[in-house]
Amino acid sequence: MLESVRDVRERLLQDGGLFPVAIGPQEGRALLDWVRREGALRTLETGLGYAISTLFICEGLLENGPGRQHVAIDPYRRDGLQTLEEAGVRDLVEFYNEESQIVLPRLLAEHRRFDLAFIDGNHRFEGVFVDLIYAGRLLEEGGVVFADDVQLPAVRRAADFCLSNLGWVAEDDGVEGEHEWVVLRTGSHDVFLRPFDQFAEF
Repeated sequence: MLESVRDVRERLLQDGGLFPVAIGPQEGRALLDWVRREGALRTLETGLGYAISTLFICEGLLENGPGRQHVAIDPYRRDGLQTLEEAGVRDLVEFYNEESQIVLPRLLAEHRRFDLAFIDGNHRFEGVFVDLIYAGRLLEEGGVVFADDVQLPAVRRAADFCLSNLGWVAEDDGVEGEHEWVVLRTGSHDVFLRPFDQFAEF
C-alpha cells in the first residue's frame, strides 16, 4: 500500500497544473516528517482538495503502525476521493463533505481525539480561526497543528492569536512558491478555561 500511495502522489506532483492549489513536494515532505516525528495515528485535515496532502499524511500513518485513522473535511471538493481510491487508502480516510464549522463541534461532542491536524480549509479569518480553535480542543494536549497558507493575512492573524493567547509555540515554518506554512505545538486544554479578562493583543 505504501508503494501505491507514493506512486500516485508522485504522478500527481509531476502534473504541475495542481500547484499552487495543492501543496508542493517540499511542504508535503515537511508534513510527512511531522506525522512521522509525532508517531501520529489519528490525524485531522480541513480541506481535502486534490488529496495531495492527504496522501502525504496517509504515508506517515501507514509507517507509524496499526490503529491509524485520518479524518478529512471539505464541503466543496470531492476530487480527492478518486485519488485515495487509486492509492488504496480510501478506507483509511473518514471523509465529511460538509463545512468544518459543522463537523468539528460534532467530533468534539463525540469526544474524538487526534495527534496532528493539517489546516488548509476556509482561508477567511473567521473560517481558519474556528478551525484552529477546534483543532486545539480536539488534539491531545501538546499535539501539532500544521497550518498552510500563512502568507495570507487572515491565516497569519488567526495563528498569531493562538500563539499570543493560547500559549501555543511555533516549532517550524517554511516557504515553497506561493505557500508558506507554520507548525504550531498546542498546550494544555486548561487554556480554554482562562479568565474572561485575560487577553493579549495579536
